[in-house]
Amino acid sequence: MGTCGCGCKTFLVLPRFSQKIRTLQWADRRLGAAACFVATLWRRLGSWRQPPPPAGGYCSLIFIKLTEQGSTVLACEAVRAAIVRVGREHVHFLVFEENRFIVDALGLVPASNVHTVRTASAARMLHSCYQTLRAIRRLKIEACVDLEFFSRSSAVIAFLSGARWRAGFHADFGAGPYRGDLFTHRVAYNPQLHVSHSFHSLVRALDAEAMRLPVLDFVSGPHLAPPRFQCSPAEKPAMRERLRQLGVPLESRLILLNANAGDLLPLRKWAGRNYVALAQRLLGEFPEAHIAFTGSADEVAVIEDYVRAVASPRCLSLAGRTDLRELLVVYELAEVLVTNDSGPAHFAALTAIDVVVLFGPETPALFAAPGPRTHVIWAGIACSPCVSALNNRQTLCRDNVCMQRISLDEVTEKAAQIFRKRKAPAE
Repeated sequence: MGTCGCGCKTFLVLPRFSQKIRTLQWADRRLGAAACFVATLWRRLGSWRQPPPPAGGYCSLIFIKLTEQGSTVLACEAVRAAIVRVGREHVHFLVFEENRFIVDALGLVPASNVHTVRTASAARMLHSCYQTLRAIRRLKIEACVDLEFFSRSSAVIAFLSGARWRAGFHADFGAGPYRGDLFTHRVAYNPQLHVSHSFHSLVRALDAEAMRLPVLDFVSGPHLAPPRFQCSPAEKPAMRERLRQLGVPLESRLILLNANAGDLLPLRKWAGRNYVALAQRLLGEFPEAHIAFTGSADEVAVIEDYVRAVASPRCLSLAGRTDLRELLVVYELAEVLVTNDSGPAHFAALTAIDVVVLFGPETPALFAAPGPRTHVIWAGIACSPCVSALNNRQTLCRDNVCMQRISLDEVTEKAAQIFRKRKAPAE
């Protein structure tokens, strides 16, 4: 197992972490509602009162985003707004330990302001959460923004953080999972608003009069591109040398394929045989190109099967061979990434690579990473999208026709078009 620059666990263990997340999601659904109900009673029976809007402005803020590293990238707009509001040194982040890498890669908040919860086991996670909350309470952070959509556990954590003003998504009239009454500034989730703007609205809500919510009378501005990942001077040459040792000549141009969509929502997967055929077509059209399949250590056997099926010396597997920071360096060196809608599609938005993202059960209108290098393919059939924050990302679908309708011809043409444009000399 590797570590990224901050010492957190890496991409190599994320599938096992996904299994933990599924267990946590189950516990959140079964036990979280009761925890929110008890915490709500505690709040109402205790001495807590609805505070007025911060007269002089709150001076410190903590974001809670425990899971889903990809959507953390979409929180950049909200984090930047908080930095403008209180200053970079007063913005904090609370994440699961495995997800810390993306907060550090974004570089928006000081590393010392990133607080983590270990998830090695249920008992260790509870103990770690208790210790981390104690440390956060000692900092006397004044405002908290819960970036989880309708997680019950994060709502309870926000309540226990000690922050006087707390903003989070709230479901009225049964329009989403129950989270109790634990936020001072309850924001109605708007399923028509891009996630980056939704997160930004949580920060803006803290300056609104709580009694006026859910009314938020501001207009979202244009999407802001996420910050650019910064390699150290030695990282690119070192990665080029590693790729050369794996059979990629220094003069070759690299195309990446990510055939995984994680275990949290397997319906997002485009068939592996399509990725094999895509690799064969691209290699046939571009003799100067090499293709690398990326993936985790748990996917090594499957990815190597894909590579063998491609049957080309210009196709290789990077599965399990990079940590998360190194993966971002690979993105900096490559031309095109074709991926299912998943974390890598958002991580790649931090780099110079062009990304072709295949959407199905979720909609690019809400979840596509902003920026000119993100290219979306979506069939847009009548039943898609079928999962959202409001249904806790649950679906009865077991046949992802939305992904099957994405044709090999369409993906090949889009990837080839981007590759040709990138290799053309600048005019």
